[in-house]
Order: sequence, then C-alpha cells, then structure tokens
Amino acid sequence: MGDTTRRRTVLAAGAAALAGTALAGCGDGDKDTAGAGSGAGEAQAAAPARELAAVAEIPVGGGKVFKDQKVVVTQPTAGEFKAFSAVCTHQGCAVTSVTDGKIVCPCHQSLFKVEDGSVASGPATRPLPAAKITVTGDKITLA
Repeated sequence: MGDTTRRRTVLAAGAAALAGTALAGCGDGDKDTAGAGSGAGEAQAAAPARELAAVAEIPVGGGKVFKDQKVVVTQPTAGEFKAFSAVCTHQGCAVTSVTDGKIVCPCHQSLFKVEDGSVASGPATRPLPAAKITVTGDKITLA
C-alpha cells in the first residue's frame, strides 16, 4: 500500500468516525453539538468543491435549500451570499425552505435569519452553523 493510499484510508476512516459522532448528536434535544459540527466541517473541507447553483438561482432576501448537500445558500442583499448547514440545531431535522427572509425548519417551526443563520424564533436556541461556499463569476460552489 503506497503513502497516498494509506493517507486516503486514514482520512476516510477519520471522516467516518466524525460522521458517526455528528449523527449521534441528532435527535438529542437541544444539546450542544458544537464539537461534532466543527469536526464535520473539517471532513467536508477535505472533499472536492461541488458546484451548487448559478447566482441567479438564489433570490435576494431569500435562499435555496440543497437537500443532498445538506446546505442552504442565502442572498441577504444583492451580491452577498451566505451558506449554512441545512440541519436544524434543535433536533436535527432538515430545513426545507426559505420564506420571508427566514430559513424554515418544518419539524417544530424554528426560523433562522438569512443574514447570519441566527435564531429568529425557536424552539432552536443555537444558530445554523456556517458552511463554506465560493462565488466565482455566476457560479456558487460548496467548498
């Protein structure tokens, strides 16, 4: 087994362990899962960048949920793009829409602000974690 193959195996094993830790925190009430979330972000950073959308697909003052990537991209003001985890910090449900400047979790009606992912109304008490995106020309890419 070469050095590159060993590193990939170690990285894959680490990512799997982190994913298991993050999943263990889902559905556990409103417990703090900051450690699991930051580890998951590190694993995501190692993945290759994936094109999400064209800039024109994200409405100003609104956003779009990318279910498969578990991310929501918003455009609070013209030309300003933000991205957040699409996993609600209350009980791990997936947010499903962006309406009236709020990211909506349908499970218990938590609302998060498109500007910064902070809680607009609970029961969630913690903001949606930021996700890293890159805007190049008219394309938005998940980093």
